[in-house]
Amino acid sequence: MNAEKLDLPAGLYLVAVPIGTARDITLRALDVLASAQVLAAEDTRSLRRLLDIHGISLGDRPLLAYHDHSAEKVRARLVREIADGRSVAYASEAGTPLIADPGFELSRELRDSGALVTTAPGVSAVITALSLGGLPTDRFHFAGFLPPADSARKTALLELKELKATLVLYESPNRVAQTLEAAAEILGGERQGALCRELTKRFEEIRRGTLAELAQGCHDDPPRGEIVLLIDRGHSETVSEGDLESKLKAALAVSSVRDAADEVAALFNLPRRKVYQMALKMGQDS
Repeated sequence: MNAEKLDLPAGLYLVAVPIGTARDITLRALDVLASAQVLAAEDTRSLRRLLDIHGISLGDRPLLAYHDHSAEKVRARLVREIADGRSVAYASEAGTPLIADPGFELSRELRDSGALVTTAPGVSAVITALSLGGLPTDRFHFAGFLPPADSARKTALLELKELKATLVLYESPNRVAQTLEAAAEILGGERQGALCRELTKRFEEIRRGTLAELAQGCHDDPPRGEIVLLIDRGHSETVSEGDLESKLKAALAVSSVRDAADEVAALFNLPRRKVYQMALKMGQDS
């Protein structure tokens, strides 16, 4: 099917592209890619392949690489192109632009300048994983990539621990085992999760189980390709005031107020502020 040529007003058009299967693209996205006067992409090779598959000629239109290493220079040019009255289509490497993607600063600068910023929406790895993962979807929190360093990763997980929502993470195959191990330690090894791999591609796979089981599975059979992790929300059990005070008293005997509060809050899956205030009062009383 030939794309329709549109008369696009000057502005930035954020184009969602497939995360795997090339035909997972909207007709409007193809129209925008065929019509924009300037094209920009996080990965120009991927976009060229997509254009070839769908029979869209680049012609003499510029195709600019916009990624973390070129963003500042290319962003200035794209802003000028739009100011001069041209339409610019921007595509991320895969999925929806601005979701864990370098296009955010470009979009924000153009919006701040009053330029047109709109989108040709489509597929997203986050939504695709939620559709297939089998965990609750009424509330979810996208946390992107966690920090690679072990201590920073655990700190980030502690901040996510109290959220009553399904957690959605991006992760590389090289780090996914460590991330799952840290999640099992901080969030609880029995918490349910899903490892969604190579979504919409030939080797699509969904691994489901507890965080501890998924972590072990990554050691036994290391996954490859693009990965989205889903982690179920915590399900706190009722904790008696006596149990809480007992654990805090024991923790305060060997730790500071802050460390004791962190330890007991994590143990009972309780809000840290509440436990810290109780630990502070107990420390003052003693």
